[in-house]
Amino acid sequence: MKQIILLILITISSLQAKKVTLTKEDLALIQKKPTSSQIIHRLINYKRLLDTTKDLELIKKLSYVNSFYNKILPVNDEEKYKVDDYWATPKEFLIEGKGDCEDYAIAKYFTLLTLGIPKDKLYLAIVKVKNATSYHMVLLYIKNKDSMPLVLDNLSSKVIEFNKRPKLIPKVIFNENNIYILKNKKIYKKANIQWQGENKWEKILKRVYKDNE
Repeated sequence: MKQIILLILITISSLQAKKVTLTKEDLALIQKKPTSSQIIHRLINYKRLLDTTKDLELIKKLSYVNSFYNKILPVNDEEKYKVDDYWATPKEFLIEGKGDCEDYAIAKYFTLLTLGIPKDKLYLAIVKVKNATSYHMVLLYIKNKDSMPLVLDNLSSKVIEFNKRPKLIPKVIFNENNIYILKNKKIYKKANIQWQGENKWEKILKRVYKDNE
């Protein structure tokens, strides 16, 4: 098993920026988990996803990445992390094999960056689902400010235009460069996010880019 994990470490580490890179500590953690074989299988499939989709057309990249992560089991943060709202890194998400809507959206964001999608076309979107009591997060691909966004959602297997998801009511969208509010589900004007407590987005960026978590 150790040799298999080391092979994953070598192949995944050879990928470009925003990749999932396993450390020695990660390997030790994986080996101790009772679900280690499932984790290894998931990491191998992650590497296969990157290899098989890197040269595909845009919609196939979006669809395959959406489908890959949507196979991971949903779980709320209180059950998994014993806190109300925790944003996991893609590495954590892949190793744990469970997560909530933020974890799906964040993992898809960084995976698509790895596959060459420009970051100015990818936005995390905080939305309200009609008849739901809590907010939801999805990932949007936006070709330009005048185009209708495409939605990658852990609640849907299909990547479709935002206006074809009438139950999703957008509140704000953001990436590493900008924050916008939408009008008629298209970019309208710049905005600000009033984070309650810590800025979870800045924290996840630091953990991914600087700390390799």
